Amino acid sequence: MNAHKTRLPFRRRLFSLLKWLSIGMTVISVIALLSIIVYVFADGIDKLSLHLLFGAYTEDAPSILPALVGTLELVLIAGIIAVPLGIGSAVFLVEYTDNTGILVRMIRIATETLAGIPSIVYGLFGYLVFVVALKWKYTLLGGGITLAVMILPVIVRATEESLLAVPVAYREGAFALGAGKVRTIFCVVLPAAAGGIVTAVILSIGRVISESAVLILTVGMVVNRIPSTVLSPGTSLALDIYYFASHGHPREAAATAVVLLVLVLLLNLAAGAAGKLIRKSQGVNK
Repeated sequence: MNAHKTRLPFRRRLFSLLKWLSIGMTVISVIALLSIIVYVFADGIDKLSLHLLFGAYTEDAPSILPALVGTLELVLIAGIIAVPLGIGSAVFLVEYTDNTGILVRMIRIATETLAGIPSIVYGLFGYLVFVVALKWKYTLLGGGITLAVMILPVIVRATEESLLAVPVAYREGAFALGAGKVRTIFCVVLPAAAGGIVTAVILSIGRVISESAVLILTVGMVVNRIPSTVLSPGTSLALDIYYFASHGHPREAAATAVVLLVLVLLLNLAAGAAGKLIRKSQGVNK
């Protein structure tokens, strides 16, 4: 009895220590993040101009217009490939397989492992397949496909979790009303899970926009002209930051970082807003 009483104050002190450690780490993380944002904006905001954003590229007055076009094309290529494949794979795993089966567990382990692989490994894969084996050389298409492979596990896992969160009663109610399997999935399950799916897709797009290691090995770094086709080499905002910083344009690199940071912040805000809007339209107050 006495030993139990002596353990209680110790546990309280331990929990209190852990609480204050968590608060301290949170404060440090927020301060570090805000410091990075303030530093980047202070160093690059005054260099932003219409010429930098939309002008013709010259060595004396660089422009990020080719990077904006290249980034948009990479997002479209990766999204067109990864989104339907990711959502379709998750639907198959949740709705058409036994969740306790060995095959499903192996697929989940594989997707979780792929989601944690460093991006440079995906870049090496894209380089060996598209540049070396297929002899495409450096192309936006090869880079976009590699990015699609990179974000595919993220979309699969997030979509799978969103589908598993849909109550079984929704499916049973649809079946009771005479709906078939396919109609239940498209008319009941997917709309109910749309908030999580849309959030995962938007955050995956943010990862595509900010990626650099994959693109160095697959897209090249042609910063001075807009790519004519998806089979042309190109650049992206992240690659432009590296190029400007290593070729004597530190202020342009900081300004490009401001543009990239704003895009990523907007995508994160859009992900949260889209999820809340979808849940609100479904009458879920969370």
